Amino acid sequence: MASNGNNGFFARHRLLVVAGAVVLAVVLMASFMSHGDVVPVRTVRASRGSIRSVISTNGKVEPIANFEAHAPAGTTVKRVLIKEGDRVKKGQLLVQLDDAAARSDAAKALAQVRSAQAESSAVESGGNREEVLTLQAQMVKAQADRDAAQRNFEALQRLQQNGAASPGEVKAAQDQLATAEANLKLLQQKKGDRYSRAEISRVEAQQSEAQSAYSAAENVLAQLNIRAPFDGIVYSLPVRPGAYVNPGDLILQLADLSKVVVRAFVDEPDIGRLSPGQRIEVTWDALPGREWQGSIASVPASVKLRGTRNVGETTCLVENKDFRLLPNINVGVTIVATEHQNVLTAPREAVRVDDNQTYVFQITNDALQRRNVQTGISNLTQVEVTAGITDNALLAIAPMNGKPLRDGQQVKVTP
Repeated sequence: MASNGNNGFFARHRLLVVAGAVVLAVVLMASFMSHGDVVPVRTVRASRGSIRSVISTNGKVEPIANFEAHAPAGTTVKRVLIKEGDRVKKGQLLVQLDDAAARSDAAKALAQVRSAQAESSAVESGGNREEVLTLQAQMVKAQADRDAAQRNFEALQRLQQNGAASPGEVKAAQDQLATAEANLKLLQQKKGDRYSRAEISRVEAQQSEAQSAYSAAENVLAQLNIRAPFDGIVYSLPVRPGAYVNPGDLILQLADLSKVVVRAFVDEPDIGRLSPGQRIEVTWDALPGREWQGSIASVPASVKLRGTRNVGETTCLVENKDFRLLPNINVGVTIVATEHQNVLTAPREAVRVDDNQTYVFQITNDALQRRNVQTGISNLTQVEVTAGITDNALLAIAPMNGKPLRDGQQVKVTP
């Protein structure tokens, strides 16, 4: 009866029993495979070499020494003696603008200067030549009148003592002498201080104004003949002979391009890695394969919005001996923040982090061994390993079958 009961139980629960058996078999098989399966892995050997940490960004080329010539007045372009791209020497005549009106203005200003100088000279000498001669004649006559009055007064005083002249006559002679002396003194004062302080200031102001107007006219005249202030390259020449230019219009731009400034735009998180003197490499899409070397001259003093980026502007000095880098072009900039030579490196794929501990899987006797390591600088592809493994250590990069790697696991090295 008991046997029939057991048979009835299995009959009723056959599906459950079968499912349990299948699950147990799968678990046992997985356990067996996990201990006995050999995982194929890609590997690499740690090797010595150089590694550098870089900041990649973009920048713009600017000339260090730049000269812009603008039209000083409205006129026409008389002659253009160079063309865009020409190398020129210091002092070389580049462009001539029509200077007829400027010469006329300069001549008028010079006439005003000379007129003001003549008036100033008249003030200093007490008047113009005619006025000076007239005053001198008046002073000679006044001196003679005073001397005659003096003699007449003295003679009447002697006669009065002898009773030959009356007191009234002496008094009249004395008054005549006083009048003559007053006239002479007035003329002397007129000669020495003919002009008031206000009149002198007015004349001085007129002379200063005339001189300023003449200097301005001469400056305009000089700017109409445009010469190179230094050796350089004409990189902008928007005018043509016969064209009319308004005051302030750009005539040409000249720069010394043997060394240029590259203004690099560094994203805010990377600004702290910058320091003066760091090496930079510059590339330009228009000349593939070319590279220019330079160094950072100054680090950003502020951060500003450029498009959608918060950037700091870093100025860099770059050698441009062949003059191929042109002003205002956009270039690629690589800043070498840190560089180490002859250090042990490993690919980033081989370096792992678990609970803030950096480690690698080193392969020894076809098995994985976890090695905790210390690292230095890194870049997009490599990591400097400063401790934990030795040169030429064989490291696992990744499994070929997608299974996770673990310490002690048996592996098969795949080329």
